[in-house]
Amino acid sequence: MGRAMAALLLVLLSVFVHSNAGEEGFDVRQHLSTASRYGVVKDIADNSFVPSKIPDGCTPIHLNLVARHGTRAPTKKRIKDMDILASRLEVLLKEAEEQNLSLEKLPGWFLGWKSPWKGKLTGGELIVQGEDELYDFGIRTRERFPNLFDEDYHPDVYTIKATQVPRASASAVAFGMGMFSGKGNLGPGRHRAFAVSSESRASDIKLRFHDCCQNYKAYKKSQEPAVDKLKEPIYDEITSSLRRRYRLNFTKKDTTSLWFLCKQEASLFNITDQACALFTPSEVSLLEWADDLEAFILKGYGKSVNYRMGVPLLEDVLLSMEQAITAEEEKHAPGSYEKARLRFAHAETVVPFSCLLGLFLDGTEFERTQKEQPLKLPPKPPQKRKWRGNTVAPFAGNNMLVLYSCPANISSKYFVQVLHNEHPIPMPGCDGSDFCPLDVFKERIVAPHLKHDYNSVCNAKLEEKEAKPASKLSQLFRWLFSLGNSDKTLDEL
Repeated sequence: MGRAMAALLLVLLSVFVHSNAGEEGFDVRQHLSTASRYGVVKDIADNSFVPSKIPDGCTPIHLNLVARHGTRAPTKKRIKDMDILASRLEVLLKEAEEQNLSLEKLPGWFLGWKSPWKGKLTGGELIVQGEDELYDFGIRTRERFPNLFDEDYHPDVYTIKATQVPRASASAVAFGMGMFSGKGNLGPGRHRAFAVSSESRASDIKLRFHDCCQNYKAYKKSQEPAVDKLKEPIYDEITSSLRRRYRLNFTKKDTTSLWFLCKQEASLFNITDQACALFTPSEVSLLEWADDLEAFILKGYGKSVNYRMGVPLLEDVLLSMEQAITAEEEKHAPGSYEKARLRFAHAETVVPFSCLLGLFLDGTEFERTQKEQPLKLPPKPPQKRKWRGNTVAPFAGNNMLVLYSCPANISSKYFVQVLHNEHPIPMPGCDGSDFCPLDVFKERIVAPHLKHDYNSVCNAKLEEKEAKPASKLSQLFRWLFSLGNSDKTLDEL
């Protein structure tokens, strides 16, 4: 009996140690969805995927980059929310004192907390850490493809484009400073001047297509209440837990604000022992999933309009490749043709573009998107999922499409390699390879989207069923408490 009891205690002890080790190894900075810092998450990859070996003699001749801006400060609206949170925490503490509640379990930082952005009148700008992300990224890109960046800078050889939003153009500048550092005569770093061009916000259908697409705006507006309802049970559950844990009368709005504060503290300041410490790892995982779900439905595979509105960008990428091939085959003189087209925009650009390429899908899901069939929603934790905001579009998240020219003895003359956050990534449309013959890439991945032009996707009259969000909401109530069922699709909402 004594031996049996000892064995049981050993088992329980090992489970306890294993559980604690799991929690101690939990880095909340890797679970902030699209608010994640690039350096923290860029090397998170699918370990089961083995990248292609580039055949001998294959040489990169052109690079397309679509990148999100780097880490930024909160917007003016969010800064105001944080001031409201500070006032709200004062109220909660006062209520607790009036009720003679014990505040022993309350984190010390609660007392007298003020927003780090208190008194700040502007927001949304690229911060120093965001500048570093893009600057270092520019240096790594030049070092990775030395034969593409071996020429003197000229705006026709290295085209740099950004949206008119300052954080995007500032990201382009930071990247360019890294890319061309040591190539000029300006200052100790021997920098050189370079051009960054932008389209008007009102007509930029290549990088800010979401601002110009009327059907997308209507779809997003119709679905936002449904997304809120999807997230509601998660926030209700976690709010109840916070109330029990800290004996304060938290509301769902408080939980939302505290989760936002956690993401900002962890991402901008590497502070993980304040707002983030209010939540358990399992609660963080659920909050992260709720954010990922919103991005999936409103920016990603939730509806084809989300990504088909990015067709002008896909056409621009393909055109640049064809021009590079013409220059290669006609043996244009060095310096007379474009070798890289570098674009800097937003999550609303990178996410749809990733979907146009069919990334983060398996083969069956890819076929469904080609047939305009709905996909299952990302499964709820602890189930694993491919769709994670921290890898799909963290700050400075990016897709690079590298065009290779190969020798005559290779199966195809030209290939496209896709890198996501600088790592090779499988393309379901190319049989799960990251290195795809250009003809296959054009036929299986690009061509199905090019059947839809921007005007037909964005400005054609919405179907009546898409214009009636109420019917979706009414169906939604039937399964609000079965979120763990991964067999649900968006069309079932």
